[in-house]
Order: sequence, then structure tokens, then C-alpha cells
Amino acid sequence: MLFQALTNLEDPANPLLGPTLWGLQKWGMWQPNKGLSRVIYNIIHLLAIIFVLSQYVELWYIRSNLEMALRNLSVTMLSTVCVVKAGTFIAWQKYWRNIFEKVSMLEKEQTNKRDDSINKIIKRYTGYSRTVIYFYWCLVTVTVITVILAPLVIYLSSSKRREEIRNGTSAYPEIMSSWAPFDKTRGYGYVILVTIQTLICFYGGGIVANYDANAVVLITFFSGQLEILKSNCERLFGDGHEQISYAEAVRRIQDCHQHHVILIKYTKILNSLLSPVMFLYVIICSFMFCASAVQLTTEGTTSMQQVWIAEYLIALVVQLFLYCWHSNKVLYMSKTVDEGVYASSWWSQSVSVRRCVLLLSGQLNKTIRFTAGPFTELTVATFVAILKGSYSYYTLLSKK
Repeated sequence: MLFQALTNLEDPANPLLGPTLWGLQKWGMWQPNKGLSRVIYNIIHLLAIIFVLSQYVELWYIRSNLEMALRNLSVTMLSTVCVVKAGTFIAWQKYWRNIFEKVSMLEKEQTNKRDDSINKIIKRYTGYSRTVIYFYWCLVTVTVITVILAPLVIYLSSSKRREEIRNGTSAYPEIMSSWAPFDKTRGYGYVILVTIQTLICFYGGGIVANYDANAVVLITFFSGQLEILKSNCERLFGDGHEQISYAEAVRRIQDCHQHHVILIKYTKILNSLLSPVMFLYVIICSFMFCASAVQLTTEGTTSMQQVWIAEYLIALVVQLFLYCWHSNKVLYMSKTVDEGVYASSWWSQSVSVRRCVLLLSGQLNKTIRFTAGPFTELTVATFVAILKGSYSYYTLLSKK
């Protein structure tokens, strides 16, 4: 049944992007140009922004309590990134649509050529993309469920806390820290608040899961396309014994050149869409890692709270690692794709063809980089640097 459900997510018109486009549609980021559903989805996004603002209002009221403030910030920062992801995706949807259309068109053109070598690469990175998508969706689902059930588990696991709640000395535990214009500690006010926060958790989890999965799949696509380009360059002139006319040799070189130009163009568009969001996320991640670590080691934190914080921290690390790892792979492939030219039988061609090959190698020497704003690249080295910086902030705060 599960496999049947996953099969239903496939889209022949978008062979690679079927599951991600389905998720983006369900969470209101991939919207129709007009209609009632577009209005409803935008109202939901607006309400989510208002809720995030209420988290900052609550932070102002509890600013004197370091433990509560850190707990608020560790969730509020992620909520901020969530609404930014949704907002920018909707605002820049025409650019996303342009990328989606080109990705699907290019992949279908390559598949129709029935080249076993190319189809093998496409099948491999498509299968890998599916694995990453479903793994990440499961991780986000577990994180959302953990966040929602954490207050209930805390209530059930501590008899002392239950007694304090009964006698009115302690409020019912919240899913997340946010302000409300009514008494949210007891009665119907608490029920309303928990209901709203539960819905927000599902909303935020869906936004993060689908936005990130979509971005990682697209980055994986460009990595796979660079591998295909390298393979095509290696096979430009066959094994060297094949008789190829000058016109045919130039046509093959032009195809490889045009393929690389397309990849450069659309990776730049994708980077322009992701870079502002990732710049904000990298900054916030440094603080979130630190805040979560401080909460994890603070005296008085219960075992169940430690489990919740640890799971939340793992999800944050995986989220950032996915971007850095796959972006690093694209950077590496872009630096090695020109090796395909030198591995070809260029020596078997005429001087005029060799000149064209030399021009192609110069074009392929251009590197592709995904960045987080104008200051840093998304690489494994950046990921390690963020972890080191977060640990430094943690050791500084822990000594206070």
C-alpha cells in the first residue's frame, strides 16, 4: 500500500520532480495563477506570518528568563525561516516555474535519445533523489510529531509537574512559546492555543520538508547533468578509430557547449532563488545549534526534554548538511567535467577540430557554486565551520 501511494506521486510530465511538485502544491507554495484555492492558501500563509509575530511578542515578555527565552528563540528562528521560504517561493514562482519546465524538458529530451549511458545516469540520480526525499520527509514528520507530543510527554512523565498544574502553581506545558490575546494557561484558552500551535507545526513541517526536498532534488539534478555532460565529452569522437566528418565533430562539440551553457544559466537562477534564504538560514543555524546545546545541558532539564531537544537538534543538522553536501558535490563535478574532454579521442581529429575542442575545454572550466548570500559558499567546509562556530558560542555561554 505504501509503495502504491508513493507511485501515485510520480508525474510523467515531470519525471524527476513529481513527488516534490505534489508536496509543493499540497502546502500551497506551487499555486495556480488564479482561483479560490490561491486565495485560501495565501490567507493561510498570512496567518502563519501573524503567528510568527506573536512568537516575537512573547519573546519580549519573557526576555528576563534566559531558559524560556532560549526555548522561544530556538523555535521562533526556525518559524521565521519557514515563512521566508514560503513567501519567497510564492513571490518568485515564475522563476521556479522556469527552472521546473527546463529541467523536465531537458530530461525528457535525453531519455528519448535512448542512450544507455545517459539513461543509466538519469536512473541513478532519480533513484537517489527519491531516497533523499522520502528520508527527509520521514525525518521532518518525526520531528513535528515529537514537538507536538513533547508537552503531553512532559506532563505524563513528571508527577511533580502534574501536582503543580493541579494546584495552579504551574501552567499547562505549551507546544511552542507564543503570545495570545486571551488566557492561554487554562481552560478553553489553552485548548485553542494548543490547536493553533498543532496546526502551525504541521504547516511549518510541510513547508520545510517540501521546500528543502525540492531544492536538494534540483541541486542533485544539476550534479547528474554535469556527470552526463562529462560522459558525452568522453564519447565525442568514439574510440578514435571511428571516421567522423568535420561537420559532425563540430555539431557534437556544439551540443556539449550548449548543454554546459544551459546548466550555467539555470544554476545561476536557482542560486539567486536559494541564496538569500540560505544566508538567513546559515546565520540562524549558528544560533539555533548553540541555543539547543545550552538547553540540552542546562541543569533541571528533564530526560524527556533532552530527548526532544536532541531530536530537534539532529533535524537542524541534517537540514543544513543536505544543502552543503549536495552543493559541494555540484562544485566538485563542475571542476572535473572538463576531464571528459581530455579523456576523449581528441588526438584522432584534425587541427581545426582540436581548436574547437580547446574552446570547449575553456567553457567547461567554469565552476558552479551555490552560495549563502554574498559571503560564503554552501560546501562541506562551510558546514563544519558553522558547527565549530556554534560550539564556540556554546562554550562561551556555558561559562557565564
